Amino acid sequence: MDNLTIALDAMSGDFGPRVVVPAAIQALNNYPTLSIFLVGCLTEINLFLPKENSKLITQYQQEGRLMLMESTSVIANDMKPSYAIRHSQGSSMRIALELVKDNKAQACVSAGNTGALMGLSKLLLHSLTGIDRPALVAIVPALNNQNTVVLDLGANAECDSDMLVQFAIMGEILAKTVLNIEYPRVALLNIGEEDIKGLDKIRAASAILKSNNQINYIGYLEGNELLTGKTDVLVCDGFVGNVTLKTVEGLIKIFMSSFKLSLGHHSLLLKLLSKWLQRKIAKNFGYLDPGRYNGACLLGLRSIVIKSHGSANQKSFYAAIEQAILAIQTNIPEKIAASLSSALPKSE
Repeated sequence: MDNLTIALDAMSGDFGPRVVVPAAIQALNNYPTLSIFLVGCLTEINLFLPKENSKLITQYQQEGRLMLMESTSVIANDMKPSYAIRHSQGSSMRIALELVKDNKAQACVSAGNTGALMGLSKLLLHSLTGIDRPALVAIVPALNNQNTVVLDLGANAECDSDMLVQFAIMGEILAKTVLNIEYPRVALLNIGEEDIKGLDKIRAASAILKSNNQINYIGYLEGNELLTGKTDVLVCDGFVGNVTLKTVEGLIKIFMSSFKLSLGHHSLLLKLLSKWLQRKIAKNFGYLDPGRYNGACLLGLRSIVIKSHGSANQKSFYAAIEQAILAIQTNIPEKIAASLSSALPKSE
């Protein structure tokens, strides 16, 4: 696809322009048809534009591929969403979203306050017809080269059964669109696989999904099956989803770093063995690195918004930019909108 344009909230996350600006330049280098708006404090942004590539940066700006937009404030991570939305005028997050609203950009990427991003996205970009609230969704790698669409990952701490059903339908459409799975398996995350287990809202959602012959609903799965590839779509509320994913990511990081031992006084043979094990682990399990799948899409909006981890480094934020590019190329909002009317339960 030509003329990809993305707006980046450069002040967001734990590191702001220190991470966002280098990731943006990396994306411009790797995607010749990509244009980027960097929204934030221009003084800070300019500090992190690479001086050694000043001619290239000037070229990108002259070509209109790198556009800097001034903001006057930043929405803090600890700010209450309601307060942040009321006082969002001039903030880097709001300006980035307004660029999407005004059709100057096709997607927004932010590592900022999740609640504020959710609220502002609904306010400015609006939800698709039939969707009560958007959900944060990510495609998580699983065993045997499979992937699992997981939602909600934190946009909605509390969900009723109707919302869970809507998440399931959107996740199923995403699995068809992005993963090219003809008939995706859909499951609900629960504390057991038996029908009697779980909260009322989960059991109610399960009953609705069972009665929908357009959905390949396979029942409940437990948290320890997230990475097994037993399902293509895994649905839960935002509180459970956020805790589950962050727990898994933390365990993966511990696992991946467990072989980086201090071997200062050990034998050469042991050092060589350790390095061989590190390479073997990286080769066989590197696809599980959370940095590679950073970037959760706010699914259910009329436009594309990607939420990055607040603690993302350059590699992780670059992965979030790539998620935005993929969402643009696959026309996710349009495809979900086209499929929703026939897939959603009919109101009585």
